[in-house]
Amino acid sequence: MTARLDAAYRAAALNSLGDTEIDVLVIGGGVVGAGSALDAAARGLSVTLVEARDFAAGTSSRSSKLIHGGLRYLEQLDFWLVREALKERKLLLRKLAPHLVHPISFLFPLQHRWERPYIGAGVALYDTMGGAGAVPMHRHLSRTRALELAPALRPDAMTGAIRLFDGQVDDARHTMTIARTAAQHGATVLTRTKVTGLLRAGQRVIGAYVTDLETGREYTVRARRVISATGVWTDEMNKLTGVEFPFHVRTSKGVHILVPRERLDLDTGLMMRTEKSVLFVIPWGRHWIIGTTDTDWSLDKDHPSASAADIRYILDHVNALLREPLTEADIVGTYAGLRPLLSGASSSDTTKLSREHAVAEPVPGLFVIAGGKYTTYRVMAADVVDAAVQGLGRAVAPSVTEHLPLLGAVGYHELLADAAAVAKDADLPVATVQRLLGRYGSAIHDLFELIARNPELRAALPGAADTLAAEVVYAVTHEGALHLDDILTRRTRMSIELADRGVAAAPEIARLIAPHLGWDEATTEREVTRYRDRVAAELAANEALDDETANAARLVASA
Repeated sequence: MTARLDAAYRAAALNSLGDTEIDVLVIGGGVVGAGSALDAAARGLSVTLVEARDFAAGTSSRSSKLIHGGLRYLEQLDFWLVREALKERKLLLRKLAPHLVHPISFLFPLQHRWERPYIGAGVALYDTMGGAGAVPMHRHLSRTRALELAPALRPDAMTGAIRLFDGQVDDARHTMTIARTAAQHGATVLTRTKVTGLLRAGQRVIGAYVTDLETGREYTVRARRVISATGVWTDEMNKLTGVEFPFHVRTSKGVHILVPRERLDLDTGLMMRTEKSVLFVIPWGRHWIIGTTDTDWSLDKDHPSASAADIRYILDHVNALLREPLTEADIVGTYAGLRPLLSGASSSDTTKLSREHAVAEPVPGLFVIAGGKYTTYRVMAADVVDAAVQGLGRAVAPSVTEHLPLLGAVGYHELLADAAAVAKDADLPVATVQRLLGRYGSAIHDLFELIARNPELRAALPGAADTLAAEVVYAVTHEGALHLDDILTRRTRMSIELADRGVAAAPEIARLIAPHLGWDEATTEREVTRYRDRVAAELAANEALDDETANAARLVASA
């Protein structure tokens, strides 16, 4: 089976839609949808996944990039959720995706002496609940030792600190890799394909009507089971059933900002409590990611926006600890995502809504998975597939994804240990090879093959020195990218990591990928213009003082 999601793959997949009845149709290409497609395909079922935009286009590309148990859930006495998440963290770090998930260090400054025994006990429990050994154990630090690790902190802002460890992931690339792994196991995975209605036989759902958004062509997909993994769009999906639903999904907006690494003199990330949740300062390549917020959101779900108020909130809280305060001028990127929170009753406080997940069958044949958190995607996928295969009429194997490494995982450690020799063979700097291994794992050899066929692709992109030309070509020849935005925002992170949001690099990227996507000159220029307009709209939204104004500014360019 192939994991090469190029234009030929997509054309063949579309042509086969509706040819025969499949076992499972998955709606939604976020981490849970991709995980569900992989889970079902690995059990030997015939599977098709359809996603209206791009893999991880919504929540699954806009998280805090952490694989963690959620320390604050211990305070809420949600031990089961924390234990489950920490078990998944260990699996991802050790077996499933060691090339994509890496340990990360945090400093938790203590501002009162009474916090050390209280928080220390919670962190000690966190270190032993299901994920022991996956990351180093926590350590208690004096104020002097904490300042050696974090000179950027004000001495009077803490009495000491606790150093702890968690996991970090590039969420968009991880989600896309899950989808590619599902394809490798026989699933058909398609982006820019939107479900416009459910196919029925009486009350039973037996498939869906699907429209290819690239051409407008409509398809009828027949399936024995349909799984809806639509995240924050769950309520909209439920409306297609026409029945009352046992739960609803509320959306909470989380905003992050990026500042240059050199702007903060830190040898570790930071974790601090706010009145609502936890604020992180997270090392991210040449940058720090700082966030997040937690506010109710009822506006456009496709393009949530960071307002000036969101940015000010983050700056005010992080600056309370810093010797030299950050300002808006330090920010090189922002992003906003929506959390899907389960709600069975009205609640005005999104921080109190559940992060656990639920599976329901509102009408026969349709299974809905909602809620949860990024780290537990695999458990959520297994749960909904378990429910869906009941009564399928034949024996179906249990989930095997606990033992199934993602594409690029096998052989990663060996290549990393021998990075100098790999770099010499590829005629690339060792640092470049190490970076590529952290993005592609053992699939790095596919990149090398592209470069061998076209040495021009060894060069760094103009305006994006950390990205090789081969990477953007690979995004369309192997990773299913169909538009410029897919590459700049999700296959790479130029849209948040570069001060110009990737605008300078966009024309060259478009030139490189145009032949592979069949673009003519007019289409190529249209893609560049659309991306520039999107960046301008996001920057305008960042200047808005409230959500409503920011939302209106962002919708000017709703690509």
